[in-house]
Amino acid sequence: MPSSPLRVAVVCSSNQNRSMEAHNILSKRGFSVRSFGTGTHVKLPGPAPDKPNVYDFKTTYDQMYNDLLRKDKELYPSGLPFKNPPCGPPWKVLRVARAQEACHPVQCTHWLLCLCESLVSIPGARRIVHGYTQNGILHMLDRNKRIKPRPERFQNCKDLFDLILTCEERVYDQVVEDLNSREQETCQPVHVVNVDIQDNHEEATLGAFLICELCQCIQHTEDMENEIDELLQEFEEKSGRTFLHTVCFY
Repeated sequence: MPSSPLRVAVVCSSNQNRSMEAHNILSKRGFSVRSFGTGTHVKLPGPAPDKPNVYDFKTTYDQMYNDLLRKDKELYPSGLPFKNPPCGPPWKVLRVARAQEACHPVQCTHWLLCLCESLVSIPGARRIVHGYTQNGILHMLDRNKRIKPRPERFQNCKDLFDLILTCEERVYDQVVEDLNSREQETCQPVHVVNVDIQDNHEEATLGAFLICELCQCIQHTEDMENEIDELLQEFEEKSGRTFLHTVCFY
């Protein structure tokens, strides 16, 4: 077992969902943990897949929360995602929506989105209709602001860690590139491990528990440097996920 507590960092792209879910669980388990993003900006889902909400890393979670809460109220002033959509076969819904489109364009757009979703199962359509309250973004930001004030960018942090866990291969490459570009001072090793986690609430929770279990196992090894590869192989077999691993030096 390591003589001192494991210093852990968890990194995703925007320091919002995957890294913060793992941060939350690891901190509750008593780990010394920090979380980061590697992107140039923080991105959250917007009104359409190609229209994300983009923030600077200096923006606090509370400011993001209030901004999206305001946008929710502007989009849904009644407090409901859509009101009394017409019932019946698709042709009837389409006819009613088109007839009222001039007077109620936003409401009719919601009806048509629901119709499209029922006909062709558009990915993400339900998320768009339901707004930031129903899709869990506001709940996530409320969770985040209880953990720390704002997202942090990994490239701006000079603290030392024993273990850095990334949530997708692109982020893993960015972390390794940044560490290798720094001037070596202490030559202390840091293990960088990647496990791909889809960027949605359900997968973030599953991935966070997997990361926590891995950290607990590493914390209890007698010789982390020599045992980590075998441990990662065991986790690959047990979880069915592929782990990437490399060692960098401070």
